Amino acid sequence: MTKESRKGRTGVEELKLNVNGYRAHYLKAGSGQPVVLVHGGASDSRDWYGTINALSHRYTLYAPDLIGFGKNERNEKGYYLSDFSDFLTGFIKSLQLEKPVLVGHSFGARVCLDVALRDNQSAVKLVLIDASGLGNISRFGSALFTFFWALRKLLRQPQPHPTFLPREGDDYNHVGTNKLAGLATPTLLVWKSLDPYMPVSNARQAAKLIPDARLEILPGYGHAPQQQNREAFVRLLLDFLDND
Repeated sequence: MTKESRKGRTGVEELKLNVNGYRAHYLKAGSGQPVVLVHGGASDSRDWYGTINALSHRYTLYAPDLIGFGKNERNEKGYYLSDFSDFLTGFIKSLQLEKPVLVGHSFGARVCLDVALRDNQSAVKLVLIDASGLGNISRFGSALFTFFWALRKLLRQPQPHPTFLPREGDDYNHVGTNKLAGLATPTLLVWKSLDPYMPVSNARQAAKLIPDARLEILPGYGHAPQQQNREAFVRLLLDFLDND
């Protein structure tokens, strides 16, 4: 592990780590129990600056760029769903984090969920924010995703995400009801009431299936309550983290 020559905002460190032979970029700040923050499918670790700054007085925050995202190298052929969960598992093991809290947004929540489902002892708590994997994306959300993808293509701007490769047995939209019912990790679901991509009905159904799950719905339109409702989100997250 090597540290870059500079620090980011308010003391947030930018670091590099060897994960299964892959050179990965991540952010780190704070001290205390480890909390791993995993960004969504059209963003990177920078999405978490606000959360990191709000929690670093009490926890150690780690925010990796997922494989193929942000400042990490990208395989232009793309990645399978399991590549992302393998990467996150390797990231946790490389840092020797003992049962961290996993906090994931959108596609990052799906990755966190996959890691927790692989091994119920891998995380002490799980936070899923407007998560994929709990049900179908809305038709409007699918149209939005296609529109922005095409617009970036037309403007010759790089896509913020790598190619997601399909494989038999993989379902990016559905983890499966049996798997959710078998999840033993205490789970907090945080959702926007009017999410254009992931309907809040997905969260309500998941909260019924996951044992020991808690659902918090924040008002308004959007897909990123950790940014759009930052103060309320931080209060919910701290309450969940601080209490057994």
